[in-house]
Amino acid sequence: MQDGREAETPRTRSELVDGLAAHIGVPPLTEGEIEACLALAAAAAHGTGDRTAAPLASFLAGLAAAGSGDRARTLEEIRRAACELAPEGEPR
Repeated sequence: MQDGREAETPRTRSELVDGLAAHIGVPPLTEGEIEACLALAAAAAHGTGDRTAAPLASFLAGLAAAGSGDRARTLEEIRRAACELAPEGEPR
């Protein structure tokens, strides 16, 4: 997907995430979506004791959210499901 131009290196999380969204042609993440995704990742990692669960759960959530009319709501529903499946990840 590189068009031959030299891209400016992202310096912040926002620049990276917004740049990736533009690169793949999707709307940028809202604050609610960011918070829901980070909460899901935390629940997956802490709930299993395996930090590799976070990116895997996030990828699955992204697949589900992509086809959803309300991405933030879908992410929150998946976070709740992750907390049920791995209760140690529930915020205290």
